[in-house]
Amino acid sequence: MTTLAPPPAPVQDGRHRSAAPPVSRARRLFMGAPEDPRWARPALWAILLLATALYAWNLSSVTGNTFYNAAVYSGTRSWKAFFFGALDAGSFITVDKPPFALWVMGLSARVLGYGTWQLALPMVAVGVGSVALLYRLVKRDFGVAAATIAALVLTLTPITVAIDRDTNPDPILVFLMLLGAAALLKAVRTGRLLPLVWSAVAIGFAFNTKMMQAYVVLPAFFLVYLWAANASLGRRIRNLAVATVALVVSSAWWMVVVDLIPASDRPYIGGSTDNTVWDLVIGYNGFGRIFGAGSSVGSQGNGASFGGSSGLYRMFNDIMGGQISWLIPFAAIALAGALVLRGRAPRTDARRAALMLWGGWFVLHFLTFSLAEGTFHPYYVTAMAPGIAALAGAGGVMLHQAFHDGSAAKWGWVLPVAVGLSTVWALVLLQRVSGSGTVYTVAEVVAALGGALAVTGLLVGRFMRRRRLMGFAAVAAIVALLAGPAAYSASAATTASTNGTNPTAGPNTGGGMGGGGQRPSGSAPSGTKSGTAPSGSGSSGGQSPGQPPTGTGSTDTGSTATGSTSTGSSSQSQSGRTAGGMGGDTQVSSAMITYLEKHQDGATWLVAVATDQTASSIILESGQPVISMGGWSGSDNAMTLAKLKSLVKAGKLHYIVVSSGGGQGTNSEIATWVKKHGSAVSAYSGLYRLDASDVS
Repeated sequence: MTTLAPPPAPVQDGRHRSAAPPVSRARRLFMGAPEDPRWARPALWAILLLATALYAWNLSSVTGNTFYNAAVYSGTRSWKAFFFGALDAGSFITVDKPPFALWVMGLSARVLGYGTWQLALPMVAVGVGSVALLYRLVKRDFGVAAATIAALVLTLTPITVAIDRDTNPDPILVFLMLLGAAALLKAVRTGRLLPLVWSAVAIGFAFNTKMMQAYVVLPAFFLVYLWAANASLGRRIRNLAVATVALVVSSAWWMVVVDLIPASDRPYIGGSTDNTVWDLVIGYNGFGRIFGAGSSVGSQGNGASFGGSSGLYRMFNDIMGGQISWLIPFAAIALAGALVLRGRAPRTDARRAALMLWGGWFVLHFLTFSLAEGTFHPYYVTAMAPGIAALAGAGGVMLHQAFHDGSAAKWGWVLPVAVGLSTVWALVLLQRVSGSGTVYTVAEVVAALGGALAVTGLLVGRFMRRRRLMGFAAVAAIVALLAGPAAYSASAATTASTNGTNPTAGPNTGGGMGGGGQRPSGSAPSGTKSGTAPSGSGSSGGQSPGQPPTGTGSTDTGSTATGSTSTGSSSQSQSGRTAGGMGGDTQVSSAMITYLEKHQDGATWLVAVATDQTASSIILESGQPVISMGGWSGSDNAMTLAKLKSLVKAGKLHYIVVSSGGGQGTNSEIATWVKKHGSAVSAYSGLYRLDASDVS
């Protein structure tokens, strides 16, 4: 990188443009704009190829999150289950998230057949799409150098690599939020209403992906438009009011439709306390995530934290540090310096508006994730990565220009300080995993040498006015600061044992689940192929959409299905797949599943068990609907004794698994009744058969 020239003045959007000839458009796509440096478009294509390779490497071996995989499979068997996001094809209970991500994966599975790569393919696509979209957004305001750096940083963010290879909904969430940012920045530049409305709609779809997490960026969106939009104050306020209506409609339509349907005609809303989506929004997926189990607002997050204790240090601790924090020091310093450099710009200055947007994106996510006391998984922070990446590219280039030109003398000198501090932090992170592998040792050496060369080159080049030396120093800084993330990302892309429920990158640092780390409670059973393509579809090309699996030959080893109440540092794998619930000490084996399939006798559901984790594993192995009576943690009131009796009397359910320990509340009542009126299957502890004649 020998030149970091500022970008040309942006072309104002107009309502009428002359259409470019097809050849010109094709050349622009593959070779870039005529005013761009020759290296710009090849560099972008190289980054996109790198992102594709990291996210899609050996994709057929990825198991993903069996909880969501089972819901997607059920959606291929039933359009009702598809619409509601039900865990089972019989639509007894939904997953604890809105269904938009399940719809995306489900459509892929219906078109291409059900299998691991068919479910993961949309995640890879939106992951690479997010890189390309961020490049475009940064390039418009800060030029190709800043855009290239931002795209590379996002590509190599370790937790982003890990989650883009999974079937959790977060990659879709990030892409939709970036679409919202793109429309917002266009609305700021033009002052027009329609782009602002589309921004609101994008965030509304993001809400229907992970609910309240999509709203983390909203304060920054509102502030940027209100401050910087190219329109009068009255028009800005009016446009924001209209966009707010669009946001509410696009966010709430599915929730309103579902809550208006009588409870008897739809699945129970998993994760809620009163069987409504609204309770899920404000509780389990809302304030419960922020305030934890001690909150009195709605249904709560259960307090589990796989990312360490809450507090401002969380993003830097042994679990989270290697996932996201590599460039946080640099991004924070670059944000402050860049804002100062634009301090006297007009209110509508596009660069400052973009800095406010990306800075708000970064700060709001940092504070939310750091201070959240409810359920917290490391992969949530992939939503923070675009803000860090954009600030590293845009802010870094602005500081480099100031340092190179000698303008803003006081703040120009911040660049070598930022590089030096970030290099030191990278070395601290790499020291934490010293001895974990050669790749981390090499990364440590590269970071140390590159950082030293970068700082030295910047200082010597500035004093001696050597432009090429300063360009070389900038490249050295990029290499130094991305060596560690690259090592972690390579591990995430090549480690076959990555946890599908709680994916992370890099080595296990003692508390998190690294590439080969321990599984948390409730994860996919080890030794099974739950979550891989049922009925042998897998990497062999899949199967007909909706075709039931015939079994995957799982063993009897697995993880405990006790919900997500244990922390990442204390989660353990135990022998047997716990499935009973109401005490949780009953094992479900493949032999039991085979028995249930032979004696299903026309029932809608194969068996009723306590938790989503157990039910999802059985669904993926058998291909049959399975009732989860207690949702993810076993505490949902989805099953009542009256409901159980009605299902048994109608011949829709014959088998239920209960534990010898019983349980509490309604579960205890159900367990007592089942043991009194059902017939124990002696070959399988905790399994009972119920027929219509058993219901009085």
